[in-house]
Amino acid sequence: MTKASDLILKRLPQKPPFLFVDDMVDREEKRILTKYQVTGEEDFFKGHFPGNPIMPGVILQEAAFQSGALLMSFIAEESEDESLKNGLGVVSRVQDVKFKNFVKPGDLIEMEVTLDEAMANAFYMSGKTRVNGKVVMAIKFTGTLVPKS
Repeated sequence: MTKASDLILKRLPQKPPFLFVDDMVDREEKRILTKYQVTGEEDFFKGHFPGNPIMPGVILQEAAFQSGALLMSFIAEESEDESLKNGLGVVSRVQDVKFKNFVKPGDLIEMEVTLDEAMANAFYMSGKTRVNGKVVMAIKFTGTLVPKS
């Protein structure tokens, strides 16, 4: 199991074993680059697929969503809108998902998420996940900051 950086653990509500971002590599105003080392020890590999382990597509999406939530946390923190500062980032829409290759144990995945547009508490984003520089998944999604309960 890889260890997430303190920054990731502080900013994301997800925790191991459902945390698929280890570290932030780079961040700009509307873009973030994160990474996750796939170890092969993740529970989902036990059944997906025994003898030929492949990271599930929904988990690849979740890694992109978590990267987007991390970007949203910085944007909210820097915002003058107080209602955004304590929001919980949730996914409210997913579209245009394209899987281009498999992710296997031992792969280092890099997620690049870009904020395309923001309106009130909605953040329209696009993401690309890469292994060895090659895109394995592309996605468009919307994240929304909702009040924490």
